[in-house]
Amino acid sequence: MSFKLPKLSYSYKDFEPYIDQKTMKIHYLKHHAGYTNNLNQVINGTDMENLSIKKILRRANIKNPIIRNNSGGFYNHNLFWEILIPHSKSIPPSKYLNEVFKKKFKTFDLFKEKFTTVAMNCFGSGWAWLCVKEKELTICSTENQDNPLMLGIGYEEGIPILGLDVWEHAYYLQYQNRRIDYIYSFWNIINWKKVEENYNCSIVE
Repeated sequence: MSFKLPKLSYSYKDFEPYIDQKTMKIHYLKHHAGYTNNLNQVINGTDMENLSIKKILRRANIKNPIIRNNSGGFYNHNLFWEILIPHSKSIPPSKYLNEVFKKKFKTFDLFKEKFTTVAMNCFGSGWAWLCVKEKELTICSTENQDNPLMLGIGYEEGIPILGLDVWEHAYYLQYQNRRIDYIYSFWNIINWKKVEENYNCSIVE
């Protein structure tokens, strides 16, 4: 199996003014492409060569940090691109999804507040996640390119349905050290329909 960059359903400029075109292009063609190429190289000829990305991640507690970092980088960015949508096409969460948020967080705004806090408090490079664990929503963060699918590495485990990249490469050209402004912008370009689809798939896994 050779992993490939996903084909984006939008252009690099479609997220302005929330994420600038240059950042999107570098993020996709340099960072995500790098993780993809490195992953293919490091698993070539190993017993992971024909595994799905999720099966590789489930074994990412192995001692090889190259596999751990690049498998995470490949999967994490795939999810990130999927849950983005140009603001001109965005719609609020459905009534059904709102009820899911209310069940766990009381209100959608309280969910946003908690997720924003977790993303802001992720020290250094990493990700903030909305996951499903035992059919309930949970929010957590991971360092570097780790994610909650990885087993036995000390994080809260779960199935990611939304993820925010808080590595500096995701926002520094536009926002410099103002991570909070990047996080606030993120709320304007989330594809809630895709998040709902991810949620529905996760509760039947």
